[in-house]
Amino acid sequence: MKIYIAGHRGMVGGAILRALQAQGQHELVTRTSAELDLTDQAAVRAFFQTERPDQVILAAAKVGGIHANNSYPAQFIYENLMIECNVIHQAYAAGVTKLLQLGSSCIYPKEAPQPMAEDALLTGVLEATNEPYAIAKIAGIKLCESYNRQYGTDYRSVMPTNLYGPGDNFHPENSHVLPALIRRFHQAAQEGAEEVVVWGSGKPMREFLHVDDMAAASLFVAGLDRATYEAETQPMLSHINVGSGTDVTIRELAETVARVTGFTGHLTFDATKPDGTMRKLMDVSRLTRLGWRATIPLEQGIAGTYRWYLTQDPAGLRAK
Repeated sequence: MKIYIAGHRGMVGGAILRALQAQGQHELVTRTSAELDLTDQAAVRAFFQTERPDQVILAAAKVGGIHANNSYPAQFIYENLMIECNVIHQAYAAGVTKLLQLGSSCIYPKEAPQPMAEDALLTGVLEATNEPYAIAKIAGIKLCESYNRQYGTDYRSVMPTNLYGPGDNFHPENSHVLPALIRRFHQAAQEGAEEVVVWGSGKPMREFLHVDDMAAASLFVAGLDRATYEAETQPMLSHINVGSGTDVTIRELAETVARVTGFTGHLTFDATKPDGTMRKLMDVSRLTRLGWRATIPLEQGIAGTYRWYLTQDPAGLRAK
């Protein structure tokens, strides 16, 4: 097949690209953001009419942590809505019948029962700190569902838990919690600091999935025959959770990162800073029944991510 991977330079898109290249079975199409602005409707239309791929993997998105979501809400909702609308509609207009969209666990309500099942979608109020981003990703799911219902397409969505791994964003302000901790503990270890202060109480629980596991799960879901997939996703029609099925406290996460990076100083938690949602664990029973499970243990995955980070920036000052 001719497969277009949107967002191939991102952490997840890059992992999916590597996995598909390793298979060596398909013609892969990619474009950088400089080559194709996915928020530009005319440009996306021209691209699809020219390339006419058989399948699309939509991994392109504007993403960031709590600080970034709070600081740039307009950019997060606008850019993600435009990317989804343009890619999904122009894929349909070009005759693409198979598409896989990557979403986020933040689509679920702040007080959703734990673990969060697919049918928790739209049953309550979203977490305020990332509501604009979450609304955009929910819109992406509903776009896929609507095109499936009206046009008979096979557009699916996978909702990953917190992802990490090679290619992550280690920016000091705009990164997610795990790469932010890796960067800070590495710097502290290198400088011989006596203390690292972590935002929040350390009590919230988070689930993490290595990006290579996410790539494997994405291709697994994309490769399922339609009858098998829809038998598990009805009545949602398009989305399914992807996660490890286990979670840890932020304190446990920080202690693991400290071990991996060699930091031996004191760990302090600043409870005056926001915790966000206290627990976010995905119910992955549907994906498990379909036959897929995560394989990379958290500490092993963090150690590999740290090794990759050091190859990118031995001084520990990388901020992309």
